[in-house]
Amino acid sequence: MDGPDVSHLASLESDRSNIWLSPLARVASDVMTFEELLAAHRFAEAEPLYTQDFLQGFHLDEASDLQEWIFFRREALRGRLLQALERLVHDAFGQGRYADAARFGARLVECDPLNEAAHRYLIRAAMEGGDLVSARRHYQFCADLLQRSLGVQPSGETRALLQPASTPAFDKASLLVSPVRYVPVDGLHVAYRTVGEGEVDILLVPGFVSHVERGFDDRHCRQWMEQVASCGRLILFDRRGVGLSDRAAAYPTPEAVARDMEAVLDAAASRKAVVVGASEGGPGSIFFAVKFPQRVHSLILWGAMAKGCRSADYPFALDRLQFDAWLAKLTHEWGGPVDLSTFAPSLLGDPAARNWWASLLRASSSPGSMRTVLTALRDVDVRQCLSELTVRTTLMHRKGDRAVKKEASIYMAEQIPDARLILLEGSDHWFWVGDREPLIREIAAATAKA
Repeated sequence: MDGPDVSHLASLESDRSNIWLSPLARVASDVMTFEELLAAHRFAEAEPLYTQDFLQGFHLDEASDLQEWIFFRREALRGRLLQALERLVHDAFGQGRYADAARFGARLVECDPLNEAAHRYLIRAAMEGGDLVSARRHYQFCADLLQRSLGVQPSGETRALLQPASTPAFDKASLLVSPVRYVPVDGLHVAYRTVGEGEVDILLVPGFVSHVERGFDDRHCRQWMEQVASCGRLILFDRRGVGLSDRAAAYPTPEAVARDMEAVLDAAASRKAVVVGASEGGPGSIFFAVKFPQRVHSLILWGAMAKGCRSADYPFALDRLQFDAWLAKLTHEWGGPVDLSTFAPSLLGDPAARNWWASLLRASSSPGSMRTVLTALRDVDVRQCLSELTVRTTLMHRKGDRAVKKEASIYMAEQIPDARLILLEGSDHWFWVGDREPLIREIAAATAKA
């Protein structure tokens, strides 16, 4: 994508150290048009405008601030392109336009060759269009690429696309997974879907990164969803600012996350749910349970916290400078398996997990957008809500968690009336990795009491 097209030199003004566009200039920019079309959800018109990355090849020596700004702007626009392509693929399949689904899927593969979900779009589009030969060829291309790059085989979901219906294999349809749907909230659109059809609803409030499509690509996460779906109907959603939800002007405060939760429950025709708040999803879950206790059967907090940053009376988190340094590291290394050693140390030697995490980060957000999301987390503080909780609350935390210290849950358990605290062995922060059974049992018990 290029910069502005200015029709004449009089549009520029300057002094000895700066140059800028005149406020009176008439400016046309593909970037501006691209973003305006995305904001209006006119994805099919926006997609062709993205012909190359923002200011591709542009570089100025001794202009580090400018280069940093270009990097974040480039990654944000690229992330929004990926999000638009995902939406276009879903729409095309829903309308039976398989050639368009293949075209958008091919562009996703071009943007992220190791994104197995994008390869599945191409295989499925060929299958749905009756072109079995092309489907098999692309499956083999995908299999060879994954083996050559990561030393792994395609997932069960990918293999199932080419197998007869009678052949046992993983298939999201067997889980009764709904299509991805969108609900309007505060002028934005929040993505959600359901898994299973149990009588009791289970609302998962995710951490700082989520994607309602890509969770199925990791076998650990997929198995966790399968287990939870046997307890009730699992409701997944992407908070504003991440995943398939809108990212523009999205600042996910606890109050905003609670509005997302309320809208998703309404859209899913759910009157009441067991709420599972994981990690950074904890503050929003706490706020929701205080504001809407009539909609919460029980609250389960996993590896969560009440405050994002350290203070004299809350020494269980990074201080502001440490947080900002970690955020700078995270955004600098965005696109790779950033901090996997912190979030899931048991998976460090698993190349498929490393690739999935890197792909999830790229699909879920961009460095600039994630900086906004995590800045909101840094500033969060719902400690005043803890004593107001009236719903049945269970806190679960692994003793060796490196991302959020167990003391954060111990602190909350002391402040929440009649709260139960369960400390577990292990160091993985992610709830779907390691021993999943304690959390599964707690969810099953909560749905049984609902």
